[in-house]
Amino acid sequence: MNPDRIPGNRTQRRQIAIAAALIIGLAAPTGAGAGFLSSTGPVIAILGGELFVGEAEGHLSGAGTIAIHSQRVPSLACAGDFTSSATQGGSGQLHCSDGTVARFWFTRLSIFNGHGSGSFSRGPMSFAYGLTAEQAAPYLTLPDGKKLVREGTELVLVDV
Repeated sequence: MNPDRIPGNRTQRRQIAIAAALIIGLAAPTGAGAGFLSSTGPVIAILGGELFVGEAEGHLSGAGTIAIHSQRVPSLACAGDFTSSATQGGSGQLHCSDGTVARFWFTRLSIFNGHGSGSFSRGPMSFAYGLTAEQAAPYLTLPDGKKLVREGTELVLVDV
């Protein structure tokens, strides 16, 4: 866009050109299907009795990706994808850095948050996404004798 061809003074033309560039930039895909029609939110999960945290990115189409890691062993990470619909909920699969696999199902509370459960190679899985730790607590199945607390900026499982 040539700012000199836009009516108005030089400052106005420059502002219009910058606004147009921002709008085009927001609308353009920034990755594999990502763009302004997607949303990213936090994930809190209990996999095999361990706390995992991370984030999920969902697209307007209902497809998305998830990436989480163990709070206790940060090098243990899991990534995968999911599909969802407002009426049928969603499902997905995670592949972890130690070779384990998790399959999960979830229910949307809104387009931006929800909760679910699944099966993990080392035990059951429960999780919530798009919620604060306090909001997620009712949806998480914690190991016996443990509770979820915030220590500074991190979530941790501690003895009751």
